[in-house]
Amino acid sequence: MGWSLRRFPLTKAVPLAISRGTTSVVERLELRLNHGGTVGFGETGGLDTGHRAYALEAIEAELQALLPTLESLNPEDRHSIEPWLAPLSPPARCAVDLALWDWWGRQLGQPIWKLFALDGTRGVATSVTLGLASVEKVLERLQRWWRQMPATRIKLKLGSPEGLEHDRALLQAVAIALDERSQRMAVAHELQVDANGGWTLEQAKAMQVDLEQAGVVLLEQPLPARLDPEEDLQGFAALRPFCNLPLVADESCWDLKDLLRLAPHVDGVNLKLLKTGGLTEAWLMAQVAERLDLDLMVGCYSDSTLLNAAAAQLLACIRWPDLDSHLNLVDDPYSGLPLKGDQLLPPHGSGLGVAPLEAS
Repeated sequence: MGWSLRRFPLTKAVPLAISRGTTSVVERLELRLNHGGTVGFGETGGLDTGHRAYALEAIEAELQALLPTLESLNPEDRHSIEPWLAPLSPPARCAVDLALWDWWGRQLGQPIWKLFALDGTRGVATSVTLGLASVEKVLERLQRWWRQMPATRIKLKLGSPEGLEHDRALLQAVAIALDERSQRMAVAHELQVDANGGWTLEQAKAMQVDLEQAGVVLLEQPLPARLDPEEDLQGFAALRPFCNLPLVADESCWDLKDLLRLAPHVDGVNLKLLKTGGLTEAWLMAQVAERLDLDLMVGCYSDSTLLNAAAAQLLACIRWPDLDSHLNLVDDPYSGLPLKGDQLLPPHGSGLGVAPLEAS
């Protein structure tokens, strides 16, 4: 079994600013598994959620240290590999997990969603993101999205360092723009808000009337995520009685344990594969969420088509897809994630369904 690791850059067409900073260019890691003439691909990269951070160099070192062990293991014997994955950080584990799933699906000639017995025929509209900026710049970004695609789900980043008045100005301007377009096109447009932990509890409470008046359909991670699970939970529990909108946890929810902890106080969680450690944990979380009547978002960081196509294997389980990062890249090295209008469809190719452009 041969494994190889390489870095590659991803450059955003439009830099993205959130409450924790601005991103324009990132480096990512591609992990390739070549066994029996079949190649599987995985992707990972660094991330910082404000309370947990993983640097690309550290992730790369984890994987480089593991590769000699992986060389001696058979990818068909997944049970023999799992003990070696458990100690890895979530983003390092994600790369191996995706490469194994991609290899297995390609070996069988089936997409992963079919191996999970999911529906691969239904398209689901993805949200597209408006980062923090001046009102004028945010409205310009919205128009750019609409020139690129007929986006009906808009995610507005709030939690501005400039304070609530700037958040309110952004919220009002975007809500008006969406209402005007909805009436002009006779197509409903949806406004979501993600504060990326940029508000205090009192600020989150103070924004509730504004959010409802703007027709916002969900509020994502209004409060900062906390390392202490009980302290983190207390924030959602304290806000819940004052929030009539669907409340979604993102940075606070990494794995099944977090989902079970948060479920009594939120309406949904955002599955991001770099947090969950890949598809294996995300699929488990999706199955449990269904039984708890918990809605799901599936999200991204500065991810390429490869990582977003992996997340799209779960689209049949997802109420709110948020897989737009690859749509804002000028140098995406992969292809294969279908988009019809603003609706994503699970890839129909085998494995993750993605091909490197060098080979397409």
